[in-house]
Amino acid sequence: MEKHEEVERSIVKRFRKTIWSKFISAIKEYELIKDGDKIAVCISGGKDSMLMAKCMQQLQKYSEINFETEYLVMDPGYNDINRQLIIDNARLLNVPINMFNTQIYDIVANVEETPCYLCARMRRGYLYRYAKELGCNKISLGHHFDDVIETVLMSTLYAAEFKTMMPKLKSTNHEGMELIRPMYKVREEDIIAWKRYNDLQFIRCACRLTENCVLGDDGIGSKRQEMKALIKKLRATNSHIDTNIFRSIHNVNLETIIGYKKDGVQHSFLDDYDK
Repeated sequence: MEKHEEVERSIVKRFRKTIWSKFISAIKEYELIKDGDKIAVCISGGKDSMLMAKCMQQLQKYSEINFETEYLVMDPGYNDINRQLIIDNARLLNVPINMFNTQIYDIVANVEETPCYLCARMRRGYLYRYAKELGCNKISLGHHFDDVIETVLMSTLYAAEFKTMMPKLKSTNHEGMELIRPMYKVREEDIIAWKRYNDLQFIRCACRLTENCVLGDDGIGSKRQEMKALIKKLRATNSHIDTNIFRSIHNVNLETIIGYKKDGVQHSFLDDYDK
């Protein structure tokens, strides 16, 4: 078998329980893909989005759902090494990428406050616009299980609100467009195991503005890394801690919530307390 065939086989065979089944489960439970969809599978060049691309290819082979895909790579200003690694990996894994260029890194380089927030917003906007030009109605991102629970903790501890990363979301700025996250139930440790088993090398954080990211330390010192360390510490005393955090966002007891926000309107438990 060629390399891409070995990789595909590993997804549905060796990693069937930990990756493929959970990928399929998320698509079914959250109704992420429907007949007639044209999905822009957004590839950053990292392990998560590359695995997502291969899973989407496999889904098209086996699923009864009739949908189309475009495999998009947005270059925000990668250095030549990272850009070439993405191209080489796409060729190795038989993923027909459509790459387009932007100057996002150059723009955010001059922003002193919240450059990461601005970068993320701009990247999302470019992906929506380009995907829509190609006739897509959805973009697919590679966020996984760990991203979800880390977001819950970051929001609670640093933003003073309980919220999470949704499995799908309608765009408020790009009419008719929707974002989906089919890797929602797949754990990062299993993605890493898949990468190592197939001896694959992907770019990590390729941000030109952060020295340690460029060196491959994956943003050590960031709030997300802090959450990873916290979850690891908690798991040492309760092996189910990460699963419990994930389940909690599916099982919110509104009878014990003091306040919540819906459609931009703040609500309190006092609103109907005496009714």
